Order: sequence, then C-alpha cells, then structure tokens
Amino acid sequence: QVQLVESGGGLVQPGGSLRLSCAASGFDFSKYSMAWHRQAPGKERELVAFIGSLGTLKYTDSVKGRFTASRDNAKNALYLQMSRLKPEDTAVYYCTQPASNSWGQGTQVTVSS
Repeated sequence: QVQLVESGGGLVQPGGSLRLSCAASGFDFSKYSMAWHRQAPGKERELVAFIGSLGTLKYTDSVKGRFTASRDNAKNALYLQMSRLKPEDTAVYYCTQPASNSWGQGTQVTVSS
C-alpha cells in the first residue's frame, strides 16, 4: 500500500528557509505525479505544488518564486524547498499522491519571530 512519510518541518523566522522531504513506498514512484498540500489553522487544505511523473511543475500563486518542488525517482523521494518564508506559510504540510488520494501524516511548519 502507498506510504508517505514527511520530514523537515520546524520553526523558522520570517525570511528563512526550510526543506521538506517525503519518503514514498508501496508503489512505482517514478510513474506517478506527486504533490504537496498544506493546511493552516482554521483554513481548508490547499494545493501548494504539483510535480508530474515527467517533472511538470505547478505552484499555487502565493508560493511562486519562493518554493521549489523536486523529486528523486532513484530515491523514491519528494522535496519542497521553501525560501523567503512568511508567517502566512505556517501550516501542516502534506505529501500526497493524487492518483490514490494518499496522504502522509504531515509535518508542521511554523514561521514566526
């Protein structure tokens, strides 16, 4: 079965950077599109970044130019490099596989001084 495990979250000051990682297992990772979602307190979950099986990238407008998604098919890993972080980026970040609607357990990112 699909398993997704996120890591790399934490507390960071505004303007700082973090790199999230997702370890995937239970499916042929290289053949599937992947995504990062987030859920801020009191808000609905939103799609942050999408990366297709061939590397196609899409971002929500609020993170364009600041976040970069990438994947390493040899390692079955998904990444989200987050730079110039803002307090409004505070959320639980989830690694997802859209085809099966599978979600990891999430990792907390808090941007605060």
